[in-house]
Amino acid sequence: MTGPLAGVTVVALEQAVSAPLATRTLADLGARVIKVENPRGGDFARDYDDVVNGMAAHFVWVNRGKESLTLDLKDPRGLELLHRLLAVADVLVSNLAPGATDRLGIGPEQLAQQHPHLVSVEISGYGPGGPLSHKRAYDLLVQAEAGACSITGTAGAPAKAGPPFADTSSGLYATILVLAALYRRQAGAGGAAVHVPMFDVLTELMGYSLHFTRHTGVEQQPVGMGSPAVAPYGAYATADGQTVVLGTTSDREWQRFARELLGRPDLADDPRYAGAADRVAQRGELDAEVAAWCARTDLATIQAAADAAGIGNSRYNTAADVLTHPHLDARHRWGSVDTPNGPVPALLPPGDTAAWAPRMDPVPGLGEHSAAALRELGLTDAEIAVLRADGVT
Repeated sequence: MTGPLAGVTVVALEQAVSAPLATRTLADLGARVIKVENPRGGDFARDYDDVVNGMAAHFVWVNRGKESLTLDLKDPRGLELLHRLLAVADVLVSNLAPGATDRLGIGPEQLAQQHPHLVSVEISGYGPGGPLSHKRAYDLLVQAEAGACSITGTAGAPAKAGPPFADTSSGLYATILVLAALYRRQAGAGGAAVHVPMFDVLTELMGYSLHFTRHTGVEQQPVGMGSPAVAPYGAYATADGQTVVLGTTSDREWQRFARELLGRPDLADDPRYAGAADRVAQRGELDAEVAAWCARTDLATIQAAADAAGIGNSRYNTAADVLTHPHLDARHRWGSVDTPNGPVPALLPPGDTAAWAPRMDPVPGLGEHSAAALRELGLTDAEIAVLRADGVT
């Protein structure tokens, strides 16, 4: 194994996206990740669809680089084997249903007594101690509860963000906290139990909107592909049937936008548009001016002029466009991972460095590594055969 986390063993009791993304990130960095799954079906994300060579897209995305060990944790023998595994592991990451780790005897207090060396990070919907603690939480539900849907979409038509960013951001916060806890342990402080509520993560990411509303009393309205904080800023149709995204984030940029891009010094000099708040108040007028100019101009001309003026711009792309994006190709961002059903393309993990090579190890089949992992725990082949016959592994 390569990477800065080589030698770190992570046990994963996980499903869907949040915890699997956290542990996949740790695997990408070199950790050994042992994914403990129920022998009867495993991670339910395995069955979301079958579009990737007969496998589910969600599962293939967030489960490369792991070993799959099947254990029935409702069977005392399976639970005992989990504890034997935790005794030699460094990290436990979980995102089971509310209260599940406590019922299994692996809640924070129990782990502190039985495995004081262990770093445990549990992702839940709402965390303990609140009126919502008992509730299941999926990405959409947390986005809605945390107010994110109210500032996404358009006025009167709230929307969920397309990528599952409640799941993904919670998974990445969990990764950060695993690394922090390992660093703390290395300094001699022992293990740690960390809880990562998805609701806490989303309310943190709502920071700008929450600060704005708290201090103004105004509920910001969603503006589609625009921003409630600045204008002009949004998507505009071009003369050649494309969509360009243009924006300004300061008064200086607005001056360049109006004078050099639009060729409209009259707009630059108009006191109604002098400050950011002024331009936001006149968003409709400014959007109409920008839209009219873009409708007369092709995408390449707009982007060249924007680049020359130092104005941020991009092309509106679909997922199909991104698959063949020249920037990804030029930077060699596509790699390949093996799966039980053959190799599939996969983006390399984010972060360029010459210090280590990115790990792109296979996506595991259900229970693919059970026998090997149990042998490491000291079981004989005969004992493993009995467990398998009894449905424990």
